Amino acid sequence: MSLVQKESYAVEVIGFTETEQTVLGSVFGLSARRSPKYVRHTITSSLPDIFLVDSDNEAAVKQLGARNSFGDVPVVLIGETSLGTNWTLLARPIRWMKLFQAFDATIGYVAPAQKPPPISPPAASTLSSAIVNPEIAAFIKPNLVMPAGLSASVSANTPDDTPLLENTATRMRAFSVGSPRLRPVSAPTEWVLVVDDNQTVREFMRNKLAAFNFNVDYAENGEQAIGLTGQRHYTCIFLDVIMPGIDGYQVCKLIKANRAAKKSTVVMLTSKGSPFDKIRGAMSGCDAYLTKPVDEEKLVETIAKFLTTNL
Repeated sequence: MSLVQKESYAVEVIGFTETEQTVLGSVFGLSARRSPKYVRHTITSSLPDIFLVDSDNEAAVKQLGARNSFGDVPVVLIGETSLGTNWTLLARPIRWMKLFQAFDATIGYVAPAQKPPPISPPAASTLSSAIVNPEIAAFIKPNLVMPAGLSASVSANTPDDTPLLENTATRMRAFSVGSPRLRPVSAPTEWVLVVDDNQTVREFMRNKLAAFNFNVDYAENGEQAIGLTGQRHYTCIFLDVIMPGIDGYQVCKLIKANRAAKKSTVVMLTSKGSPFDKIRGAMSGCDAYLTKPVDEEKLVETIAKFLTTNL
């Protein structure tokens, strides 16, 4: 069944556990960043555009029968049974990207093919307002493009044995943000930084962030990350702990010590998940701590918590 194309669709949620309701809340929050949008339908006196139903919940199935007695409204089911229908069925656990794809298919939406938008370096006027902490300046490489007035002090404090950035801002943007299935609601206004020496992890994060219209920079080590935070403000920084050179704990401390960067949310992404490691993360000033392999549901909750406040 294909619905009339519009910018926003109401989805009525029936059933599901408290934990799943939390995940779905994050999904709907993030939906505001893409097009079409899917909003939660709560007005029982009218019908939604789509029903999302827990097919393993008998009470939810009965409620669906009462609400959609004529079967006029399309349904997406989550569970083990399709209830003998041709409705879309998704297995647990709830995966936000598959859910969006199911919603898109249900309404007959096909995103136009498009190339990822180019990511331009910040304008000189923006860079000139950056405030670089002297401690942080010591880690910034000499060939990193810096605003006038900062270059001399940075070069003077740069250790001789530190590897060059090799045009980090340009090279790391090779992992461009964008998705062929989703078209942006508007021009991105928030920047996110992903810091990890593992290309697989960077690619994983690229795929997860691409759907939500963020501008994204990437860094392979702490020194590069510090240099980039000296150039622009990042709403959120996803930061690995174990990296060549300075580790994530030190990077987080330096970022939080920088007056211009300390408001950035820092989320640790690491395989070190012991209570002691989490305490070290908290002491370094991180705002959240996710362990690898990153659980998709935890990641989407974190993204929703820290990256939807400006919508």
